[in-house]
Amino acid sequence: MTALALPAPRPRAWLTDVPLLAVAAVWGASYLAAKGVTTRSTVLAVLVLRFGTVLPVLAVAGRRALKNLTAAQWRGAGTLGLILSGIFLLETYGVVHTSATNAGLIISLTMIFTPLAEAAVTRTRPPRAFVAAAATSVLGVVLLTQGGGFTAPSAGDLLMLLAALARTVHVLVMARLKSVQGADALPLTTVQLGSAVVVFALLCAAPGTGAAPWDAAAAFTPADWAGLLFLSVFCTLFAFFVQMWAVRRSSPSRVSLLLGTEPLWAAAVGIVLGGEHLGATGLVGGALVLAGTGWGRRAAR
Repeated sequence: MTALALPAPRPRAWLTDVPLLAVAAVWGASYLAAKGVTTRSTVLAVLVLRFGTVLPVLAVAGRRALKNLTAAQWRGAGTLGLILSGIFLLETYGVVHTSATNAGLIISLTMIFTPLAEAAVTRTRPPRAFVAAAATSVLGVVLLTQGGGFTAPSAGDLLMLLAALARTVHVLVMARLKSVQGADALPLTTVQLGSAVVVFALLCAAPGTGAAPWDAAAAFTPADWAGLLFLSVFCTLFAFFVQMWAVRRSSPSRVSLLLGTEPLWAAAVGIVLGGEHLGATGLVGGALVLAGTGWGRRAAR
């Protein structure tokens, strides 16, 4: 009598969920970290230092895959890198001019903008529930930016809104750029970040654009270095490799759901550690943003 082969036991879900939640947490904390280490005159320098530090690690880890990229894939990844540089510029300048809490909540509108843009491109009508969720999120952002009274949104709020739109463009271009489809994530990310660092370095070299990277680094305090290393090691390297690891062990929906908690962490870190105050109107707005993006994510499925 032969024994029946039993299927291999599935890994416990929490073994994958915990690292993904850690990624969402460090991403949420990244807005306060970036705000602490960056000033109006050091945005470009900090971006060069942040990504220039991790780029060699990514290049070494994916050196074989980089050699296998075709010329078209290099061009496609470079194009995506240009868009990515715009995203980081908008986000970093935005967080300098607004609160970390606002930044994390407003950028979460990407989860609403992306399906709406996808519907516009494909000329399909989004579900009514999703439209209602989008309206809820937009109302939430309006209230969020009026926590201190009904005034015009700050420049930082508007920059974060543009960053959310830029993230949407990045997702849509990546999904439709045939040259990068099927390529490994590691070399594509390396080329994208490399292209972005080149953009930041060129802008740094232009007169009147702020401090040079070496001047900013020389003026860093130990706390500044800790913040920069947190952004480089945890918010970039750790986050990227955990996503690559988790996506092979979980479903895309579950990964998206867990990473979608980023705005919750951003609000918690900004309020608890950053001492930021939203006020009653801002709290209601933040709650509506979270509710609307969560509702919209479910409706988009």
